[in-house]
Amino acid sequence: MKRYFITGTDTGVGKTVVSAALVLALQASYWKPIQSGESDLDQVKKLTQFSDDFFHPANYSLKASLSPDQAAALENMTIQVDHCVVPNTEKILITEGAGGVMAPINETACMLDLIKHVNAPVIIVSRGTLGTINHTLMTIEMLRQRRLPIHGVVFSGELNPENQKAIEKKGNIRTLFHLPLLDLNTLKNWVTENKIQITENFA
Repeated sequence: MKRYFITGTDTGVGKTVVSAALVLALQASYWKPIQSGESDLDQVKKLTQFSDDFFHPANYSLKASLSPDQAAALENMTIQVDHCVVPNTEKILITEGAGGVMAPINETACMLDLIKHVNAPVIIVSRGTLGTINHTLMTIEMLRQRRLPIHGVVFSGELNPENQKAIEKKGNIRTLFHLPLLDLNTLKNWVTENKIQITENFA
């Protein structure tokens, strides 16, 4: 089973929209094992309008829009990485993380531990604007310290091409694609128009 893990340089960087774009382009299934706050699963369903068999429920659905460990503590719960059982699917599996790679899951584990558990190449979603070079290179460094494979970077929203070049060179990493700011009405058309560019990096 092919699978990819979507992480971001920080919260709100565009992981969910990128996940939806990949689900559309690759006819993939979607799983967010740890959800805190508003449901990203519902958002991907809305953006793709795919049937329910493309989606897998979260192992942890937490009410508060906080880091996973803090949201779980409010519900007198401790998240266990081993309880996040990878779904069995014949489709490509897109797994979306929560926050960045160092986002804490419990007192000892962070999102890096979940990535290792899922055992999938990582796609880093980055902003293209000021600050992205530092955040992206630090994310790359943390993943490589843990010897976790990186599939590439996706830039989300406005993009400064010089930032992209710097990240590719200094991080020794490739750009998979750039996803501009899109909504429900434009994402599907954009994916259709750019499907060849997207899928050529997932053959």
